This record gives sequence, structure tokens and C-alpha cells, in this order.
Amino acid sequence: MKMLIRCAAVCSALLLSTGCSIKRMAVNQIGNALASGGTTFTSDDDPELVAAAIPFGLKLYESLLAESPKHTGLLLAAAQGFTEFSYAFVDSRIDEAKEESLDRANALRARARKLYLRAYGYAMRGLETRYPGFAKALDDDAEAALKRVRKRDVPLLYWTAASRGLAISLSKTSPEMIAELPLVEMIVRRVAELDEAFDNGAVPEFLITFEAARTDIKTEEAQKLMRQHFDRAIELSQGKRAGTYVSFAENACVPAQNAAEFKSLLEKALAVDPDADPDNRLANLVAQRRARWLLDHINELFLESAPKET
Repeated sequence: MKMLIRCAAVCSALLLSTGCSIKRMAVNQIGNALASGGTTFTSDDDPELVAAAIPFGLKLYESLLAESPKHTGLLLAAAQGFTEFSYAFVDSRIDEAKEESLDRANALRARARKLYLRAYGYAMRGLETRYPGFAKALDDDAEAALKRVRKRDVPLLYWTAASRGLAISLSKTSPEMIAELPLVEMIVRRVAELDEAFDNGAVPEFLITFEAARTDIKTEEAQKLMRQHFDRAIELSQGKRAGTYVSFAENACVPAQNAAEFKSLLEKALAVDPDADPDNRLANLVAQRRARWLLDHINELFLESAPKET
């Protein structure tokens, strides 16, 4: 959600300006400013306001990319923006929609998957811009292709893996999509090699979700790996990411039917002070909204009324 929609009027005027080279130069300058990052949205304390505003920003990115299709900063911003918007405001509400209508839930699932795939397309375009032929090289020899990337490419690599992995998580009936999990793992492992501390624990937090989606390992091994990733994510974030607690509660505690730990972790998520980390205030508020919903439905998620805590 790190997108800046400032200077919207200026952007519109420049997009309407005449002179191809002048327009391209102006677009690139605006693109550099927008892609440089910022906390206009991530520090907001009103998720619903941000949910309504983000689509405009995403379409602005796409308008600018139509004029400057190889602007890597804009491609990264679009990949990140579409992934985060889908995760926070579409994907996370699928379960809630089931209570109203199965058709509504299915529609949200389809929309979230399309948004993730759109994000993936932008991320891959960014990597292609830096490494021409990267997509084909990834298909031919993923290990060799990933050895070429460097630390500067970590953000693009991370959002490539995140967007594709989340799309796969919503495509459990598609063997073709499930078959791509090993590639997603290779990409995120490369991210961890280059910069494990990227975004203060985002990598191990993502790996919690990834391990939960794997079908090639036993449940006990998956639980062990998820706990290792959880511990590392908490260490890197210093416990300031509510989403880490929520992710482990959903992906590890529910399958293990550990209601006691599930409840404890969600309470820790709710205890995170969003104001203590202003740059990630919005992400924490979104995670806490999910934590409250999960706690309200704890009796539906666990068969036993009071399972023992591990």
C-alpha cells in the first residue's frame, strides 16, 4: 500500500500534454516521485478510507506505465500495490463473505486471484526490464536465472513470489498452479539469501503461509518449519507486526487444533500498538481486524472446546 497519490492534478495535466519526449520525461519524473516510497497510506488509521482511495492510485500507476512501460520503479509499485490491496481488502474478506453468500465469496476469490496475477505480471515485467529474457530463463533453469539477481532486486523478487504464491493459494483446484509452488519457493529462498531482513520480517512471515500450502511434506514437518519461520519473523520485527501472529494462528494452530495457542497469539496481535510503528499502522490495523474476526469464530474452527496448548 506504499503508493503516493499526491500531485494527481499535475499528473493528469502532464498526461494530456503534447510532445512525446516532453511527456515521457514528465511521466518518468512523476514515476520516480511516486515510486520512491512514502507512508501516505501505510501510516493511515482509517482502513476503509484507504480501501476506497487505493484503486485510483493503482490506475494512476497503470496510466503512467502506458506512457513509460519500462519504468522499474512504477512496475515495482504496481506489483506491490495490487498484491497488498488484494490481500488486505479482497482476499481477507472471503471468509466473511461466506456468511452472507457463497456466490459473493466465490466472486471475491476470483477477483483476488486476478489482482494477484496482475501484480505478478508487473513484477515479472520489472525483472525483464533489468534482465532481458528473464522469464524464459526462469522456465529453462530457475536456479541459474536466480543466481543473476542481486540485492537491489529483492523488492521485485519478493513481490513476484508473494503475488504468485497468493494466487496459487486461491487456486487449490488447479494442478497447473499448484505445480508452480517449487518455483515460488526457489524465488523466496533467493530473497532470503540476499536480504533475509527485508521489510522487517516479511520473508519468514511469508514462509509461514508458504509451508502451510505445501503438500510434499508431512504435517509434523510443516508445523516445525512454520514455527521456525514464526520465531524468526518475531525476532526481525521485534514483535511489531500483528500479521505475523495472525498468520501463524491461522496456518499452524488451526490445522493442529491448538485452540489455546490460537487464542493467545491473536490476543498478542491485538496487543500490538499500531501507533508504535507509524509507517506500518495500516497493515497492523488490517491484521487486527482479521484477528477479531477469527476470535469471534473460534468455536467454528476448533472441534474440541479446550484443546491442550503445545
